[in-house]
Amino acid sequence: MTDTQLVAQADPVSEPGRISLRTLVPIRWVAVVGQTLALLTVHFGLNFHLPLAPALTVVAASALLNLVLTVRRQVARELREPYAALCLGYDILQLAILLYLTGGLENPFSILFLAPVTVAATILSRRLVIALSVLAVAAISALALWHVPLPWRTEPLVFPPEIIVGAWTALVLATVFIAVYTWSVAQDARRLRDAVAATQLALAREQRVSAVGALAAAAAHELGSPLATIAVVAKELVRELPADSPHAEDAALLLSQSERCSRILAELSQRPEDDTTSPYTRLSMSALVEAAAAPYRNRGIRLIFAATGAAEDDEPQVRRSPEIMHGLNNLIQNAVQFARREVTITTFWDARRVTVEITDVGPGFMLHLLSRLGEPYLSSRAGAANHMGLGIFIAQSLLEKSGARLTFENLEEGGAHVAISWDRANLEAVDKGRPTVLARELR
Repeated sequence: MTDTQLVAQADPVSEPGRISLRTLVPIRWVAVVGQTLALLTVHFGLNFHLPLAPALTVVAASALLNLVLTVRRQVARELREPYAALCLGYDILQLAILLYLTGGLENPFSILFLAPVTVAATILSRRLVIALSVLAVAAISALALWHVPLPWRTEPLVFPPEIIVGAWTALVLATVFIAVYTWSVAQDARRLRDAVAATQLALAREQRVSAVGALAAAAAHELGSPLATIAVVAKELVRELPADSPHAEDAALLLSQSERCSRILAELSQRPEDDTTSPYTRLSMSALVEAAAAPYRNRGIRLIFAATGAAEDDEPQVRRSPEIMHGLNNLIQNAVQFARREVTITTFWDARRVTVEITDVGPGFMLHLLSRLGEPYLSSRAGAANHMGLGIFIAQSLLEKSGARLTFENLEEGGAHVAISWDRANLEAVDKGRPTVLARELR
């Protein structure tokens, strides 16, 4: 399964391009209540004479729109991005009209232009964030030139042009900065969420493969008793029926098929530790590495395997861990994808450490990205524009949770080199039946 397919499956509930009404409706209710209280407090409490009727009419329009969205929420819980952008665009225009009636940029509440821009940058795409930022800047600029004088108890205050220009500059710069920064942070969070979800799917898929043997053994155990009964009855029928009976041939066929089923179930129910060829028992580290690389044989790239260890130490025996299998699988796939001729996979071990090194003769990693390898959606190879860059992220996440440390580097003669190293004692002590650290963290 490719990185793209993993991301597509990562969030089956939330459809891309839709915004939850649980986000927009409460925010607008807060704005409606806040605007109403501010208008009433300033007009009646502080005795500043506001154009209260038109101002409250503008606020009532927002309340009406929110009621419509609340009713819609009973039918559909989400809005498509363009409709969400229209709602936030309305919020900007509604605030601009309120500020026009109450002093323009001279009103300290003009800073609230940043609120809809911040919300937009959090939930919308870049194109729509830019559009709403331009609308906000346009509204700020218009208010700097045209507005009703700021309400005051005596003669209206006259602000120097420098104050208005300063307020305009501050609001415009704050709008642009917050839009860019907030969108970047939110986008990184979304990408990381999708990448972690893809990692969880990859691990779950590998665990399902590892569970096939156990399921088969359980099924064989449950089916053994009824099949033994069928076999006994079939033998009795064969023995009791005369040779010239029209049912003798059927009874013999029933007996032969029951014996065949018994042989199949015996194979399925064989204990993994008794079967050295089973992929679910402990393997030597070099055999596990070759199993991880098996899907990439016969791809036009030569795979060279080597295994070396201290003479006094036996090769480590490890379980076929889903994390290790899928992590090595992704790194080997990456090497095969970019290698020109061959990929060398070498397994080292001694009394303390176990190391797997993957070397390919290819373009290597881009130098300016070496320090960032392991981040999601990072295409780290030359010519990798069509790849999402999730493979190394998934591999590193899974292998690190198995206790491994990864290093990436380029070779002087060309090509990439990846080293995965484990503490031998920890690696050999992994309990196959214990939930993995990553599985617990991702729940």
